[in-house]
Amino acid sequence: MSQQFSAFPSSAARYTADDASGLHWEYMVITCQPRESLTEVRRRIVDHAEYGKWELRRSRLYTGGVRKYWLRRRIMKVRPTL
Repeated sequence: MSQQFSAFPSSAARYTADDASGLHWEYMVITCQPRESLTEVRRRIVDHAEYGKWELRRSRLYTGGVRKYWLRRRIMKVRPTL
């Protein structure tokens, strides 16, 4: 049985949601495979936080070693000036 490895083994999904206070958030879920080093995953999350203005909302370690990280950032709506 052959395994397929991609250049980017982790995946990311994005979605938007509103919370109870009426704020709008954009979420990104990063899924990391057990074969990825924790150092590389940590660097990737820090890069998202520093350059993309994301904050770490939640992290989970699943049975089998798969890790998921939920990052979020506030959606800022720009109003036009007259």
